Amino acid sequence: MKIGIISDTHGSVAAWEEAMSKAFHDVDLIVHSGDVLYHGPRNPLPQGYDPQKLAALINESPVPVLIARGNCDADIDQVLINWPLQAPYCFLQIENLRLLVTHGDRLSFEEMNAQARRHQVDVLVFGHTHVPEIKKENGVIMLNPGSPALPKGSPAVPTVALLDRSTILLLDLQACKVIDKVCLGP
Repeated sequence: MKIGIISDTHGSVAAWEEAMSKAFHDVDLIVHSGDVLYHGPRNPLPQGYDPQKLAALINESPVPVLIARGNCDADIDQVLINWPLQAPYCFLQIENLRLLVTHGDRLSFEEMNAQARRHQVDVLVFGHTHVPEIKKENGVIMLNPGSPALPKGSPAVPTVALLDRSTILLLDLQACKVIDKVCLGP
């Protein structure tokens, strides 16, 4: 199974379409770690900002979309999006692989790591910072796919992640290249 992992789209149709065409065209599932439609009061409007159209595109996804609610997501968003906005966590198990998805605004990195160990997950997916990172800590892969809409960090490039049976890839959407990866398992 191939999983597309995305976060912090903040209403950007352009970011969603780029992720779908460049990275997610052959995935079986999409996992979104929140901040789906609204840009938030501290953020600028992202390119292609159209929350209503983004909701329609998400609804038309040819594969299921699992969403953990972010701090910029509101109850009204559920009226537009047909996939459940799960709060504050989304847990999934695919074969022997367990993932916990959260937005990352409620807990520190250490608290999220402890939560991942408590729930015996292999991968903890979070967003919120818009800074991509992937690392293995205490046997848990901690993954922030960054943001395809409002990227931060150095360099600030639009990013998403892909998970397959053996590897998680962090992808630079602009350059269409892998910027980091971690192998699943010991």
